[in-house]
Amino acid sequence: MAEPRSQLGELRSAIDGVDDRLLQLLCERARLAKSVGQLKEDSDAPVWRPEREAQIIQRLRALNTGPLSGERIESIWREIISGCRELERRLRVAYLGPSGTFSEIALLKHFGHGVEAVPCASIDEVFRATELQQADFGIVPVENSSEGAVNRSLDLMLQSALVISAEVSLPVKHNLLSQHASLDAITRVCAHPQALAQCAGWLDKHLPNAQRIPVASNAEGARLAAREPDAAGIASELAAQRYDLQITRGSIQDDPHNRTRFAVIGRYVCAASGMDQTSLILSVPDKAGAVHSLIEPLARHGVSMKRFESRPARQGSWEYYFYIDIIGHQSDAAVAAALKELRQRAAFMKIVGSYPRASDSLQPDSQA
Repeated sequence: MAEPRSQLGELRSAIDGVDDRLLQLLCERARLAKSVGQLKEDSDAPVWRPEREAQIIQRLRALNTGPLSGERIESIWREIISGCRELERRLRVAYLGPSGTFSEIALLKHFGHGVEAVPCASIDEVFRATELQQADFGIVPVENSSEGAVNRSLDLMLQSALVISAEVSLPVKHNLLSQHASLDAITRVCAHPQALAQCAGWLDKHLPNAQRIPVASNAEGARLAAREPDAAGIASELAAQRYDLQITRGSIQDDPHNRTRFAVIGRYVCAASGMDQTSLILSVPDKAGAVHSLIEPLARHGVSMKRFESRPARQGSWEYYFYIDIIGHQSDAAVAAALKELRQRAAFMKIVGSYPRASDSLQPDSQA
């Protein structure tokens, strides 16, 4: 036993030495970031540059040889960047609250803990707080892999002058939260309509007689479950902790690969990062072949379309707006040429933003 103890002691001593060097390097990085912040302040440059942070993350993921996964490397560095950014200024970021929502989890995943998270009662309030500069940025859900588009977010992007500055892709694990370990006492399930839809199969099987009550957010459902013994919420593990609830049943979503995509909205217009996408809203003249004519320039210029969604124009006529995501930045030569032709053909065109793609949507590195 003496030899293993000796080896363990040597390994722990080596880890202590590595920790000492890591601390020195982190402090050196923070000092450099602080100097950058002073230069930014002198030139009135923005505190947060998502394209620069995306380049840092992707470079490190490419250099990573393990054994830590690329995803773990990214989460560590986002917190390091967050702490260093906070030395310049603590950003305020609005999200769909209350505390414990998946929107808050997406916020922390992308910005780290070195920000002030501002809970809002609705997606409308997130847009409003950001437009009125009560928050520097907002984060809103835009699309779920099971249930499709979050329509309210799409409608507000059409109306708002805000642009998308980044995207976040989040695995969504739904849990049934209540005050009980058993399902017997549950007569109502409170959750956001998207969560109720994403768990409909499980609810049909296990709680077929329970009333399903749509609320503004999953965390609001958890808050109600914490107050009312016969109610349950569908929410995250974070919400269970925040509202002191039991996870009565875990992972109740019908799709085990369920993901939600979030958009970071604000006034910041991103420069190209080399791994971007561009979001557009378009409408077409009411004539035969108009939609084909609209997207034909994308194919001809070799621009890939990642997403195509339609929404009614809500003007009393059978007209639609098309929400399109394309790969590339609007300043890229091929994208710029295609957008120029689209603008000439479309009845309406709005570029909602060019921004770095979420790491989850890029080609995974060898350790991811």
